[in-house]
Amino acid sequence: MFEIKPFDPATYRQQTRRSTLFIALIFLSLAMVLSSAAVLLFGQPGGDNFWLNVAGVAAGLALSIGLMRVRFWSQPWMAAAVYGWQLKRSLMSVTNVMHHVTAGVQARDPAAMKLLRFYHQGIHQMHQLDANSSGQDQLVREADQHKEAMQAMGLDTDQPRLDPQWIETVKKIAVAR
Repeated sequence: MFEIKPFDPATYRQQTRRSTLFIALIFLSLAMVLSSAAVLLFGQPGGDNFWLNVAGVAAGLALSIGLMRVRFWSQPWMAAAVYGWQLKRSLMSVTNVMHHVTAGVQARDPAAMKLLRFYHQGIHQMHQLDANSSGQDQLVREADQHKEAMQAMGLDTDQPRLDPQWIETVKKIAVAR
């Protein structure tokens, strides 16, 4: 279950830039070392070693991905990047069923109403964290209208957690229609 947490946008951007730079430097270093080692061990002097260089870069990429997932993912210096990735994945899981969510909201289904509210809150935070103000005006109007509809139904308008069960419920209701 993903939960939206408060994050200072400036700190978020600083931390994600730093972790991205670190990962990029690791990848570049591994790719260069592995490419050079492949050419040194298996290459032919004056020959075409292009595929050995490509294999070294591919191995560097694979090793970088492995290091990131196994070793770096849980490190404190990666927390902002991991949070941003999880936020975007959570929003994408809602976007993938948005046609069901929209139908559920029109039918005043509580799970769909909560899911759309989480989506609005998550998109708002993502735009803040990424310093992306495009489309904010329309989103704010839509979110405010939806919030008012939730209040009229007596639903809690603070939905910082994505409950995966809401997605399943919205899908099942859409299939039943």
